[in-house]
Amino acid sequence: MNNKKTIITYGTYDMLHIGHMKLLERAKALGDYLIVGVTDENYDRSRGKLNVVESTKKRVKAIEALDFVDKVIIETHKNQKAEDMVKYDVDIFAIGDDWVGAFDYLNEYTHVEYLARTEGISSTKLRKENFSTIKMGLAGLGRDTQAFIAEAQFVSNVKINRIYDEDFLALKAFTKGNDEIAYGHDNYDEFLDTSIQAVYIDTSLEQHYILIKKALEAGKHVLCENPLALGKNELKELLSIAKKEKRVLLTALKTAFLPAFNQLLKELETGVIGEIKEVRATRTSLYLEKDYSNEFIAQGATNILSSYPSLLIHKVLGKCKEIKFFDQKESGYDISNLIISRHKGGSLGVARVATGIKSEGDAVISGTRGYIYIPAPWWLTKKFYVRFEDEHKSQTFNYEFEGDGLRYMIAEFTSLIQRGNRKSKKLSPSDMVAINRVLLDYNESNKDKIKTKNKKER
Repeated sequence: MNNKKTIITYGTYDMLHIGHMKLLERAKALGDYLIVGVTDENYDRSRGKLNVVESTKKRVKAIEALDFVDKVIIETHKNQKAEDMVKYDVDIFAIGDDWVGAFDYLNEYTHVEYLARTEGISSTKLRKENFSTIKMGLAGLGRDTQAFIAEAQFVSNVKINRIYDEDFLALKAFTKGNDEIAYGHDNYDEFLDTSIQAVYIDTSLEQHYILIKKALEAGKHVLCENPLALGKNELKELLSIAKKEKRVLLTALKTAFLPAFNQLLKELETGVIGEIKEVRATRTSLYLEKDYSNEFIAQGATNILSSYPSLLIHKVLGKCKEIKFFDQKESGYDISNLIISRHKGGSLGVARVATGIKSEGDAVISGTRGYIYIPAPWWLTKKFYVRFEDEHKSQTFNYEFEGDGLRYMIAEFTSLIQRGNRKSKKLSPSDMVAINRVLLDYNESNKDKIKTKNKKER
């Protein structure tokens, strides 16, 4: 008969310190076998915990190195604690006393014990002591500027106090009485020649390349609205400069950083729907009804919107072998485009984008055993359904996010800077190149069509 008493506890354990270790030692003293659940970075962010410095892998290794810890698992979802207590036949669930009462519901599965924490030390305090504030400037008075400022307040160790825009009067109106933004610049070189360490760019698309290039060469980390570049080889040049300067260059494609989107990708990795044969995603918006300028709309549906479905298709199907476009044009630019790409094993990506046509903005990932449905607006992923031929086996995944989702992107950007990393696993340089390829191929094909037409007319 096995009389071993099993204890389980959970935590983030960011920047492992003496407070963590004393709490774990107290937990171990309650029994014989200690299981520690390290909270996954993506799950932490889904709960609004945005300021974790160390990666899940690094935190797991730190806990595994403690000789009084017998087993380490990763916590990935809300209901896992109850599931683990049944799975591991747990006798006691131990947790810090700052959670008193919060986990009483788990007494149904095991005994809950609240343990005293060590006074005067915490991960939050260590982060403030060990990581200086990242000073950030904004380039452009785009529609996301004010939302970006508001969302950044939820991410620690980042301070925004400068803004650049070439329109002096608009800049003056924006900064007047603005408590967050104290300094306005209508000269970009002067803006870069300040103490800021990073820049968020939200300007017209054709300005992105030169503004990014100047910022990187000035030694600044860059987060820029998509697409980063419209010209051939421009993105590769920017990534090369970022590598040389050892700076972060990241596309501000917030879908890539949402908790539910990343959980979706993890579910697909398990093979839950079998071999994936097709990904369909639609992104449309009637910008005229939102009072966007004609100049913005004239950039075309593909340039403005294709990055969103391209992200999903690339993340699921990988590198594409060929792309075909079926566009509709008005006034010389595309108001819609059906983009079909072929990938490894003959799988297909089907993206529909439009600025002059409205469609249901959902997405479907089709496999040989089932499919995943993401309801509109899929690019603001909160919920997805895993469905099978047998409806009783279907599952629903729900991961609400806070605010408008920008804070998760800002948290990823700042954590890369703090960790001394240049590449995000959620949106790597190769991901950005693959996404950018779609609009580049479309723009190049249009140039070829114009050249052919001119030759025929001559």
